[in-house]
Amino acid sequence: MDKILIEGQKPLSGSVKISGAKNAVLPIMTAALMAKGKSVITRVPDLRDTKTMIRLMEIVGAKCTFDSGRLEIDGSTVNNPEAPYDLVKTMRASFYVLGPLLARFGTVKVSLPGGCAWGPRPVDFHLKGLEKLGAKITLESGYILAEAKRLKGTEISFEFPSVGATGNIAMAAVTAEGRTIIINAACEPEIVQLCEYLNDMGANINGIGTMRLVIDGVDSLHSADVDIIPDRIEAGTFLTAGALLGEITLEDIIPQHLDLVLLKLREAGCRILTTTNSVTISPADSIQPVDMTTAVYPGFPTDLQAQWVALMSLAKGSSMITDTVYHDRFSHVPELNRFGANIKLENNTAFVPGVNELIGAPVMSTDIRASASLIVAGLAAKGTTEVSRIYHIDRGYEQIEEKFRSLGANIQRKNSSA
Repeated sequence: MDKILIEGQKPLSGSVKISGAKNAVLPIMTAALMAKGKSVITRVPDLRDTKTMIRLMEIVGAKCTFDSGRLEIDGSTVNNPEAPYDLVKTMRASFYVLGPLLARFGTVKVSLPGGCAWGPRPVDFHLKGLEKLGAKITLESGYILAEAKRLKGTEISFEFPSVGATGNIAMAAVTAEGRTIIINAACEPEIVQLCEYLNDMGANINGIGTMRLVIDGVDSLHSADVDIIPDRIEAGTFLTAGALLGEITLEDIIPQHLDLVLLKLREAGCRILTTTNSVTISPADSIQPVDMTTAVYPGFPTDLQAQWVALMSLAKGSSMITDTVYHDRFSHVPELNRFGANIKLENNTAFVPGVNELIGAPVMSTDIRASASLIVAGLAAKGTTEVSRIYHIDRGYEQIEEKFRSLGANIQRKNSSA
């Protein structure tokens, strides 16, 4: 099992190119299944999750070719609208096939994501939305079976602007009969790109980028090509490292996608310079404590909450970080405390009195973003840090150790039987 070893407190400098956005490419890959033709997706990050999605594409019958960030999906051979548990349990985004395959075939069988119960969970938003579009939903042996000869447009109002549900319902609705209106839709950049891609395929979606999507159904979609937007979460992760360790420039990004993150970094004392497609961060003389509450876009991303906790653990004072999107997303806290941080958790709020220094320690990854926070902490800590279970980081970050090494970090991957 691979581990990452870090010798901390090495200054960072230079520039790094940000990869394509994982959270944009995964739903776009499933959208390509709706067309009987070849779609080319470029700037595809080489991740465990993209490879898992490619395997799912192939299971449903698509022909896929992936090389050097270029993915070709031939949807003309898709003939098996089923997503098995073995894949869905490893990546919740596999659930994105539900809407596209139902729209194309009138039937789809998708495993419930691992750990999900039938009830008031995020997956419920997907199912209730499809039912409003006219689908018959049944649960059989842990699988969702959805059926509808042709979906019919309707008005769907989400209690919470779920990214996954917005994407799934939008894909299902683009070929439904009549007009569908999605109220309280998510408007994250990744959803914006998905909707723009669907329009490139022949869909008719208006209100893109707002919380009210209006979708007029069309008979069918055709294949289309797309270049994936840069990953704002990867960018934010590198920014938190730069805030602690040195002046670095992030290239090939869209700074507007990080407006609130950049504002918070400035409040923490960092100097920020932006161009149309780059951000340069210079570290603060001392990190100032900055309270933060996550929110749906354009709020502070929940996917950067763990990294922000790591940054605030070295602030000159106390801060509070509250996650309103995922209340139980704090598995990184006990691991960060192993470095000597002094973080207390109450419900969905972390109280973070800053410490003078972190000391390297053996720590364990628990999810994608928690992994990133441990790497940021390890880079800033004195001594050696060993991060285990790094298959989590490989799900969401492309060659993260190579990128940090190019900036001057002493970080390497080692194979271990432990």
